[in-house]
Amino acid sequence: MIRIAGIDLPEQKIVRFSLRYIYGIGLTRADQVLKEANVSPDKRTRDLTSDEINRIQRIIERFPTEGDLRRMVSENIDRLKRVKSYRGMRHIAKLPSRGQRTRSNSRNARGGQRRRTVGSMTKEMAAKVETPAK
Repeated sequence: MIRIAGIDLPEQKIVRFSLRYIYGIGLTRADQVLKEANVSPDKRTRDLTSDEINRIQRIIERFPTEGDLRRMVSENIDRLKRVKSYRGMRHIAKLPSRGQRTRSNSRNARGGQRRRTVGSMTKEMAAKVETPAK
């Protein structure tokens, strides 16, 4: 099992896809790392030599990954909350912070299972809802 940046990479996958298991490395960055390390992107992870693994590790260490990147993201969110920015307030309320609609979507953010109608009801509907509750 190959371990890079504290993550065990799957041996059966192609290297460019197995590098994506590391938080902070997507497809573009994986391709950049492999190109700089002179490793074929079509090679399987199990076929890497120890020299290739060391070159990949040295290149990946330059980028913020895993714990460092997660810490940076959470610090940024905490800063937004502290200064009471609009995005910070949306994070505090656990609502979408990037402009998505919440009237019909964002069930996870607003509470997935308990689906309630938001808005006005007719008097008859309100009476029906109140009667069984008593």
